[in-house]
Amino acid sequence: MTAVFDPSPTPPVEILALLSPLCPEVVRDIEQNWNAPVSDYARHLWRPVARPTSGPAIAARSILREVLHQRLGVIMQPEEIGKALEEFEHRPVIQSGLHCLLLMDRITFDALLLAWLGAVENGLSAFFGFMGTTMTMETIGREGPGWLDVGDDKINLFGMGRHKLCRKSVCVAGPVSLNKRALEAVGDETDASRWLGTLLASQDKVFGTAADALTAFNQDLAANWDRSGMALPVFIDDRLAAAAMARHLEYDDSLLSRLLVEPARRQRLERALQEAASSPFGRFLPNTTAYFWGIREERVRKLVLENGHLVEPDRPHGLSIPFERPYLKQALLDGVLLPNLFLMFLVLAILPRVRAVGGLRQIGYVALFHSILLAALDENAPEERDLAAELQVRENAWGMRVIDEKISVREQLAGLPEGALFPELLRQYRLRTFAETTDDLKLVREDARWRKIGQAEIKAT
Repeated sequence: MTAVFDPSPTPPVEILALLSPLCPEVVRDIEQNWNAPVSDYARHLWRPVARPTSGPAIAARSILREVLHQRLGVIMQPEEIGKALEEFEHRPVIQSGLHCLLLMDRITFDALLLAWLGAVENGLSAFFGFMGTTMTMETIGREGPGWLDVGDDKINLFGMGRHKLCRKSVCVAGPVSLNKRALEAVGDETDASRWLGTLLASQDKVFGTAADALTAFNQDLAANWDRSGMALPVFIDDRLAAAAMARHLEYDDSLLSRLLVEPARRQRLERALQEAASSPFGRFLPNTTAYFWGIREERVRKLVLENGHLVEPDRPHGLSIPFERPYLKQALLDGVLLPNLFLMFLVLAILPRVRAVGGLRQIGYVALFHSILLAALDENAPEERDLAAELQVRENAWGMRVIDEKISVREQLAGLPEGALFPELLRQYRLRTFAETTDDLKLVREDARWRKIGQAEIKAT
């Protein structure tokens, strides 16, 4: 006899106690939707956000709107662009936890599905998903953007040599084209019609970068799985964040120009970063590069700030960019620099007052990024004081692996109606509660970083 799953009427108190000190806003989302369908939780994540009111936030939203308009111009008609941007003004939310992987990746598929549910349940025509593109084409052991997992085998998606896959970064690796021969060898299993034909439709195309290719493939797959066009995913990445960052650096008196370039302000910012890193929650912070990533020879490279220049450590002939506003701005526009996670979240979410929806590590570091920015603001400057008041409300939400199916995407696709995969999943997730789908927050319970936070709190008491 099969045991019937009986979700707890309330969330596990010990898990909420873990999350509460750093992410009380995430705890509120969980408590409000514990016994509700997952589709209701997704609807809640895409609820309206208060419009920016301080000078820096209004300016940041204007910049973000400009770069999003440019991105939408590539895939939409003018009237569709206007509608999508107007919707974003009321519900500015970005699913920001995605890596630049094909939607055949299970975690990527499930995260995009949650975002699609949120958009559909709010009647949106489009929604935004940020895909991180600084990773290499192969991360470890035939994993990463350059590989397609087909269940019993893994296909080299672009037919790129292993040494190149391990060395080249997805945002600049290219030009690339689909590995047609390897894909055709997959055969015509039941599920193949739900994805293989969509990919092979691009077999003769050459893409400037792997990121461009994966974005196009994912756009096509999502359109095939939702042929009624209920909500269109719009994929953005680090390059759009770089364009936004460059706009912030156009003027000496912009907030980010002052924080980065004025010595006293940068010293205060770096002190705030160091204090956050040494706090009990410091393990959530990514500590990899100094404000920006460098790009050289199709690879993203760590940079350090030395003698007023951004340089590659231990590479005397590597990148060297003066840490001055005009040089930083031009390097961003030229594709030589990308903002690090801290700056990326400042320009895409925190400053323009956009809700960031991501994974269990992201909710931790976004909360810390808020506190770092608050500590770096000048309370004697009226506009910064207004921004600090605005930042008391934090837009930070959990939306990666909330849906966490344990079977492959191919197996999921095989059991769903062709052309209406997402609508059928919408029907299913209107019937499954948040508690049931998250297995009583099992993922949080097993997360190494959150578990260590709990152990540290026990030792402290």
